[in-house]
Amino acid sequence: MLYAFELSGEHDELPRAEVLACLDLVELEYEESDYFDQCLVVDIKGNPQEVESKLDYVAERVAMAHHILKVIEVCPDDVETILEIAEKADVSDHINREQKYVVRAKRIKHNSTIVCADMEKRVGGAIYRKGFNANLKHPDVEFRLILSEKCVFGSIIASVDRSAYEARAPHKKPFFYPGVLRPRVARALVNMAMVKKHDVVFDPFCGTAGILVEAGIVGGRVIGLEVRYKIAVGAHMNLQHFNTDHTMMLGDACRVPLVDASVNVVIADPPYGRSARIEAESIHHLYEESFAEMYRVLRPGGRAIIVSEMDISEFVKDAGFATKAQYLQRVHKSLTRKITVLEKAK
Repeated sequence: MLYAFELSGEHDELPRAEVLACLDLVELEYEESDYFDQCLVVDIKGNPQEVESKLDYVAERVAMAHHILKVIEVCPDDVETILEIAEKADVSDHINREQKYVVRAKRIKHNSTIVCADMEKRVGGAIYRKGFNANLKHPDVEFRLILSEKCVFGSIIASVDRSAYEARAPHKKPFFYPGVLRPRVARALVNMAMVKKHDVVFDPFCGTAGILVEAGIVGGRVIGLEVRYKIAVGAHMNLQHFNTDHTMMLGDACRVPLVDASVNVVIADPPYGRSARIEAESIHHLYEESFAEMYRVLRPGGRAIIVSEMDISEFVKDAGFATKAQYLQRVHKSLTRKITVLEKAK
């Protein structure tokens, strides 16, 4: 069965990586079928009821997506083709006779010239002619057309509550300090690290604990380390506010007070040195020593995700990590973050 993820446009690669990590996390058997601008289509094997139950959980986890669709058809982005498919489609797996429907179309950037309102009306008419009734204000089922390089036609089975991430914006938390990751990015990192319930998640540069808040919300047991007393106290306030299972420590990332192989996941956004306070001899020394410590405390087979402005390949190699993937995120003209996914050998 084909399912489509309507991805957010805030990054070229991270939304897809986050979704695929979540599919692996819930142990679905799948193959990628199509991937184009802001849309990923996957072929998922298994009992549809069980699959869709797991996809409900995926929708609760992901940050960089809008909707999950059960696909009726993937076709060329052409009016006549779409209408022909709508007329012929069997939608009985998507709606029953008692339910009301609405059709919504979303044009992705400049990939399509189709007029959404016109397409909604005409596809809605095709479904009406199959014997179903529409309700534009209070529908039971939303049929959706994603108009990108191709058209994906399907029904929404789950949606992402993106407003929850906005409610956790840095300035809305009990303690705020500028220059932190936004919750959607932090959650994407947590998902790409495949944090499971009860996993021990460690951030040796936790700052105001934005990453750890997201890891705690999905059920991780989080440990934060911060060298600045005021920030460490603020991080504890934030972690407590969101009822996370957490331990907050004041200390140096070059000398981590944890035993070997004691954490499942490491996620870190180390200081870049422009405005951050550096306790080590130099940025180079900080990275060299902290990477060795991250490797030491991570369990074999565990993942580490590092956010940095610097080239960290030297530190990755010296510590013993294997690089699984790297993504670039342009923040503004003078800052591009590198998000690197690492793994410790089993």
